[in-house]
Amino acid sequence: MHHEAVLFDMDGVLVDSEHYWVEREERDILPWAVPDATVEPSEITGMNYREIHDYLTEHYDVAVGKEAWVERFDETAAEIYTDHAALLSGFEDWLPAARADVPVAVVSSSPQDWIAMVCERFDLAFDARISAEDIDAPGKPEPDIYEHAADVVGVEPGRCVAVEDSEHGIASAVAADCTCIGYVSGADDALDHSAADHVVDSPADLLATVDELLGRGG
Repeated sequence: MHHEAVLFDMDGVLVDSEHYWVEREERDILPWAVPDATVEPSEITGMNYREIHDYLTEHYDVAVGKEAWVERFDETAAEIYTDHAALLSGFEDWLPAARADVPVAVVSSSPQDWIAMVCERFDLAFDARISAEDIDAPGKPEPDIYEHAADVVGVEPGRCVAVEDSEHGIASAVAADCTCIGYVSGADDALDHSAADHVVDSPADLLATVDELLGRGG
């Protein structure tokens, strides 16, 4: 069976921003928000940043309010996406060719403003940009965002390829019945990709595996 759509996570997949996020969370953000405990970035990777604050409040003694938390993340995002993050190697040429055959969408826990920063910086055009903040439902690791994305592109989840780098993202895609490619970006060695249907560790292998699942190879 050939698949009929591709749903890409953004952070750690389309752009190598995850390395910067892990560094900032580990060094600055998490110690600032939870000064009396050690929270590993892998515990929250892939979650929507607003939901991360809710999660931390439920499990830890959080020292900062949600408004300050959101402001800190927005400031950090602007710096990472406009100054530091690089695009997945080979993606710039791959995307328009793939879109001639199938819908290609971004499915991210990040808000639309952050997705727009990446798309504008690298001049990327997708068939849809899906943010966790677009849906009135839980974000990753729950399946809702991928079910919604499949509906937006008009393809059954079981015929969608989802590309994810985090445990929460992989769990979301698999629960939605997408065929999931787990991308080992190297940003966080603590992440477990074993729940994905396919695991790759280079941009070339990632795009080749997507093409194979779409029946676009050779």
